[in-house]
Amino acid sequence: MSEFFKCHHALLNDAVSALKSREFWTPFPEVPSGRFYGETAREDGVVAFDRLIGHRFLLNDHPETHRVGMEESPWGLPLKISYPTAEADVLIAASKAAAGDWAEASPEVRVGVLLEALVRLNAMSFLMGHAVMHTTGQAFPMAFQAGGPHSQDRGLEAVAAAWMEMNVTAREATWEKPQGKQPSIVLEKQWKLMPRGLALTIGCNTFPNWNGYPGIFASLATGNTVIVKPHPAAILPLALTVKVLREVLVAAELPADVVLLAADEPGQEMTRDLVESGAFALVDYTGSSQFGAWVRAHAGGAQVFTEETGVNSITITGTSNFKGMSDNIAFSLSLYSGQMCTSPQNIYIPSAGIETDEGHKSFDAVAEGIASAIDALLSDADRASGVCGTIANPATLKRVATARGGGRIVRDSRETGIGRSATPLLLALDAGEGGAEQEECFGPVSFFIACTDARDAIARASGIAREKGAITAALYATDPDLIEVAVEAFSRAGVNLSVNLVGNIFVNQSAAFSDFHVTGANPSGNACLTDTAFVASRFRRVMIRWPKVA
Repeated sequence: MSEFFKCHHALLNDAVSALKSREFWTPFPEVPSGRFYGETAREDGVVAFDRLIGHRFLLNDHPETHRVGMEESPWGLPLKISYPTAEADVLIAASKAAAGDWAEASPEVRVGVLLEALVRLNAMSFLMGHAVMHTTGQAFPMAFQAGGPHSQDRGLEAVAAAWMEMNVTAREATWEKPQGKQPSIVLEKQWKLMPRGLALTIGCNTFPNWNGYPGIFASLATGNTVIVKPHPAAILPLALTVKVLREVLVAAELPADVVLLAADEPGQEMTRDLVESGAFALVDYTGSSQFGAWVRAHAGGAQVFTEETGVNSITITGTSNFKGMSDNIAFSLSLYSGQMCTSPQNIYIPSAGIETDEGHKSFDAVAEGIASAIDALLSDADRASGVCGTIANPATLKRVATARGGGRIVRDSRETGIGRSATPLLLALDAGEGGAEQEECFGPVSFFIACTDARDAIARASGIAREKGAITAALYATDPDLIEVAVEAFSRAGVNLSVNLVGNIFVNQSAAFSDFHVTGANPSGNACLTDTAFVASRFRRVMIRWPKVA
């Protein structure tokens, strides 16, 4: 048993227990406080980040034929960091060379390495928070949580799920078959857990760690070497992750090239070269459905796990807490300017309005109530910046400008005044209209859609999830029968449903060890983080058997 495994065995056991119970648990505090991370952690994180700006990012002994790096902070801070990289065939050759030793390492050794890496990553969460903030445009509190503890939770969840699956059956056994009067047949049996091969993780711009860690850590735990291909606008968070993993591998006397960084620049991406190489048995991808379709078509025989675009919805049929509902939806629409895969887009409301604790509310009154809640939430510039963050990709601003012509403006988008920013644009559509709301309009754009009645609203919201895909859906209802109708409709559409959320819990949020993120049951993705299917197909069992010698 490896020293790392011994050191972190209790952590692994707790993670496995949490996966089984699905109750709240985390070993990694989400609050950026010196009480958890040390009195100087905040200042140390700033210093460590400042040391990276304008310098060469170092990865000891990493394959390098040239340097790349054109990241630009949406907050306006010049980064000018260069990363080592090499052509796809060089990286693939290095990954293959490291594959044998990693495959031969026991599950205990591999899991021990990964647990140690996650603990080290947690200790540098303040540095990671700044790295995520200045590559994705998230405000620091969100960047700290999403790029630090919450990503580490997801990585640990994947390791625990892989560990459970690798140990769901015995690895060796004595098999004895009675033969009546003849001597029994006695065989010794052993099962080797064999990895599928090389794995590729294709990162996204907005949540490089949160979306990247599950595939990276699941593949590594099950014995596959991994090449990490970050989005060219968000290299630093995954480069830091690769650096830590390589350092722990060396400490465990294993090849550092078990994990490699495939950094590139806009216009010179190597993603297509990697995918078309045919070298990979596993591919994890987060991004648009258009490029996701290309990956699936060109990945050869690789098992491809995807999280793709979709149209998330809120259906409002009634509420006993109109203000609480409006405030909750306002935060969900504003958080990180709608740039989350879980952000709501379409809001379906009966055209005749709804019944509330404040009396009857017309369709327009419901829309105005949510718009007013957004205005109140974002009335202070600093708070607005902290909630909305900035816009990661300038193309999103163009999308917002184009969307303005797609309906009656209930609330116009505007800047927060800090960084490249945009607050929510709200548009109202009549029952017969159809346009931009039929596809994902990524960013701070949402549509109020008038429906015939409550059941029509549920049918339309669940229908678009089934047809276009959705990762989240929310329902507000006071009629138990309607809730039952919605539960059935959204379950058949394969989308997770939140009912009557108010207070400090939002449809955008997905908790590791409890929530299965994405179902894999609609077009928004074929993978679920991190169910059995997500980890089990990353390795195979191979049997060796022989007669037992008396």
